[in-house]
Amino acid sequence: MKKVYVLGAMLLSSLLLMSGTAQAEVKVGDDVPEFKLVGSDGKTYTSEQFKGKQAIVIAWFPKAFTGGCTKECTSMREAGETLKQFEVAYFTASCDDVKKNMDFAASLDLDYPILSDPDKSFAKALGCLSPRGVSSRWTYYIGKDGKILHIDKSVKTASHGADIAAQMEKLGIAKKN
Repeated sequence: MKKVYVLGAMLLSSLLLMSGTAQAEVKVGDDVPEFKLVGSDGKTYTSEQFKGKQAIVIAWFPKAFTGGCTKECTSMREAGETLKQFEVAYFTASCDDVKKNMDFAASLDLDYPILSDPDKSFAKALGCLSPRGVSSRWTYYIGKDGKILHIDKSVKTASHGADIAAQMEKLGIAKKN
């Protein structure tokens, strides 16, 4: 009987600890949390460099070199000509380290950068860090004003590039002249 109480107390403590560290998710209309992340192209990207200038799309994936993530990244590469018609900076992102994302991007011959968030601070700030310690497969659409326009939590990996283009059209993100 004592073991049951101890086990119950441990479970309750774990639940309380987890709920106390849970991050609130950003919502449509919120400002995008500030970020400074290194891309697979070696460049550093910040929220401030885009604000007032360009919309942003960040498609998070859980882990480089896995099946679904490969499909998602490849789909975005294949839709590149369509995506590049918009006034947008678009990326994929994960909590993998920069070297792993560089290798992953090179293996897929990507024409856009993968952002790395190895300390998971940006994923936590967005609320997309899963309990498994990897990001959820969510895509964030951010307006030129730095506000969240849309969050896609139902990503279809094989068609995600085309789906992003359709969503940008729906959101009224400007096209290049």
